[in-house]
Amino acid sequence: MPPPRPTSSRASPSPCSSTSGYRWMRQLVALAVYAILLMPGFLQVGYYYFFSSQVHRSIVYGEQPRNRLDLYIPKDNRRPCPVVAFVTGGAWIIGYKAWGALLGRRLAERGIIVACIDYRNFPQGRIGDMVSDASQGISFVCNNIASYGGDPNKIYLMGQSAGAHISACALMEQAVKESSGQPISWSVTQIKAYFGLSGGYNIHNLVDHFHQRGLNRSIFLSIMDGEESLSRYSPEIVVKESSARTIALLPRIFLMHGTDDYSIPSSASQTFVDVLQQVGAQAKLLLYEGKTHTDIFIQDPLRGGRDPLVEDVFSIIYADDATRRNTASAPTPRRLVFEWQLQLARWISPF
Repeated sequence: MPPPRPTSSRASPSPCSSTSGYRWMRQLVALAVYAILLMPGFLQVGYYYFFSSQVHRSIVYGEQPRNRLDLYIPKDNRRPCPVVAFVTGGAWIIGYKAWGALLGRRLAERGIIVACIDYRNFPQGRIGDMVSDASQGISFVCNNIASYGGDPNKIYLMGQSAGAHISACALMEQAVKESSGQPISWSVTQIKAYFGLSGGYNIHNLVDHFHQRGLNRSIFLSIMDGEESLSRYSPEIVVKESSARTIALLPRIFLMHGTDDYSIPSSASQTFVDVLQQVGAQAKLLLYEGKTHTDIFIQDPLRGGRDPLVEDVFSIIYADDATRRNTASAPTPRRLVFEWQLQLARWISPF
């Protein structure tokens, strides 16, 4: 009888870890193909980003290496312009200020200054660092935008995907501080409205969803500084637990979401709007029928023409300024990518 085969001291990979690794590889390949398909548009936007005199890149707003922001300045800034402070997405891991170049270009064409705020990503920082960076960037915009031609009385806050979550956290954190008399460097009352694009606002409800989408549960909990911090960084829960004084400080809130968003379901925005309205905040949900997580932020602007998101933001910002609204009308943006590429990219998108 042969001796038993010696057992290896190395543990064999579990089916769960193998599945997770395969999912990450598949997502990475899909992302690469997605980027290649849209590369003609990305190259044109990249040229604008690096060579346009309207883009002021990497303005320092804090001491950390990622404490930088980009400004997109309209050609006609003889009068003070409305301002959008924008926090980009990136799954809390790959966010970067240049991801907002397409939005910055489109809104600058309509007479709106856009400040794209960079922030530390994981593992360079965790959610508390990201919120702190975003808040510091917002403070810089509120206190310094007049010197760049912005109207300090017309500042709007916007975030997309993870950036919508981070900016909503920053807004709520600031409202709580302000209502309790703590020292502040910017006031929530300086923000005319908040735009949350394709965001998630109750992190408790998204842990399992993100895990199934490929963002490992343990990694995500590390980003969020542990399970015990989920409530603190869930704006929906913070709103429920806030005083009437805190809620009264909040600006108008517009949550925008595609109905075919699989990265973060549109129900996340619907539920947050319901909670906001229940406590007396001014909140409205704008749903984009059949749109995915990237349609309203990437594919639609690359398609050219008037895209719904920019038109909605434009109409809200200029709702009380008919004269400026008429003078800020820009030529119809041209197409940057062929339709077949957009459709194929939409189909293969990992988001």
